[in-house]
Amino acid sequence: MDLGLNDRVYIVTGATRGLGNASARELVAEGAKVVVSGRDEKSVAEAAAELGPNAVGVAVDNADPEAAARLIGAAREHFSRVDGVLVSVGGPPAGFVADNTDEQWQTAFESVFLGAVRLARAAAAELRPGGVIGFVLSGSVYEPAPGLTISNGLRPGLAGFAKSLSDELGPRGIRVVGVLPGRIDTDRVRELDALSADPEATRAASQSRIPLRRYGAPEEFGRVAAFLLSPAASYVTGVMVPVDGGMRHGF
Repeated sequence: MDLGLNDRVYIVTGATRGLGNASARELVAEGAKVVVSGRDEKSVAEAAAELGPNAVGVAVDNADPEAAARLIGAAREHFSRVDGVLVSVGGPPAGFVADNTDEQWQTAFESVFLGAVRLARAAAAELRPGGVIGFVLSGSVYEPAPGLTISNGLRPGLAGFAKSLSDELGPRGIRVVGVLPGRIDTDRVRELDALSADPEATRAASQSRIPLRRYGAPEEFGRVAAFLLSPAASYVTGVMVPVDGGMRHGF
């Protein structure tokens, strides 16, 4: 299938590693051009270099109020247009209700939630019919994950924002989608497994609850994200798509 991504331009945040990076790789492989971001200047430069001449890196924190303007400005400067954005950001600190501080909640809100809202609003003003706004969220949108209280609090709210945005932007021909990773084999998931006394046993237990009996590969997530951002998914909007090997219990 031709996804129709050739020469289209996307902004992908949190793209120096993990799910954002995997999504950017698949977009570029299908012919798209990308502006990738992350907080560390060296990591951003390395990620852009690895992606090749159709990628530009911008070192910026999603929590920065100027991040959206800088990213859209870079897309305009280097590629003369923006066709879509994928908002990805590193997961907030693990912890139970009694563990997380006000400061951790505030920092996560600024980065995970408000930063995503700002970029989505800015993109909505920039995009033309056929444009798309995507959010990398989490399976916690539907089922809270034990020990990830902050994520459980913020991700469902962002999914609600995305749904409202899809209703508002639909008449303009702009789509909004969410992608919900389950246990994808990224640094973040390995770090979470490592918090337990026996990481290998924790991984085995997690895999036993996944119908496909394994963690997903980052590229498997990236391919789904690339499809949802592409013109091939032109009649898909307002939905949260799980990429979890069947881990979610609901339909």
